[in-house]
Amino acid sequence: MGMPKLHVKKGDVVKVISGKERGKSGKILKAFPAKGRIIVEHLNMIKKHTKRRAQGQGGGIIEREGTIHASNVMLVCPSCKQATRIGKKFLEDGSKVRVCKKCGDVVDR
Repeated sequence: MGMPKLHVKKGDVVKVISGKERGKSGKILKAFPAKGRIIVEHLNMIKKHTKRRAQGQGGGIIEREGTIHASNVMLVCPSCKQATRIGKKFLEDGSKVRVCKKCGDVVDR
């Protein structure tokens, strides 16, 4: 069985539709298709406790983005600027692209 596919990918702007960050939007920094999770810029911040690794380098608490399940986000269409569902379509040259369900425009660059 192949790797599962996500409806969003790195660089997309998404809006969170459920969870503690509901209503906020941001850009995807990293996607983990095997786990079905993504990291969104400045959302779901977690505190990570780090140990001192070398002499002179201090340990401490760093704040960074945690993962969000991909089903909890919707893609924001670049042309109509709304959170929308995604459709797939084949172009004349045979390439497969993602399409906005609201305005019908091609989402992929």
